[in-house]
Amino acid sequence: MLEAKHTALIQEAGRRGDPHLAQLRLCFQLLALSSAIDRDCASRLAPHGLSEGRFVVLFLLHGAGGTLSPHELAERAGVTRATISGLLDGLQRDGLLQRRNDAEDGRRLQVVLTARGKRLAADLFDQHTQWIGGLFNGLDSGEQVQLSLLLEKVWRHTDAGQETGT
Repeated sequence: MLEAKHTALIQEAGRRGDPHLAQLRLCFQLLALSSAIDRDCASRLAPHGLSEGRFVVLFLLHGAGGTLSPHELAERAGVTRATISGLLDGLQRDGLLQRRNDAEDGRRLQVVLTARGKRLAADLFDQHTQWIGGLFNGLDSGEQVQLSLLLEKVWRHTDAGQETGT
């Protein structure tokens, strides 16, 4: 399950007598799992011409009833305006959305899903959530709760977790 670079680091830590071998292994297992999930996600979205970022834009638009401003999309997706602009360009080229002037304020843009974009967003969201849910089929509900609590505990020891206070 571990990547070669992580195995090499663990071996070197063992050679040096580092007392944190078990924690290193846990961290590298978590990183390997995260990488595997990211790769699987990318391979599931690629046949539809989507990256994870493009998929996020589709489901955000779909969840908002099919219309949001580029600024709202960037905020909800947690990306910059420049990033959202590139994502929108590609999705518009693929016929999944359109940019329109706001009916109330012609200076503002609204991003609107096309019928094709709506169908794809609905279908993929269902497929994606089923796939993600399936990743945890081997855990009963108590184990899922325990895993969540353990991950939250580890999160609090990261720099990001300490910054947010969660």
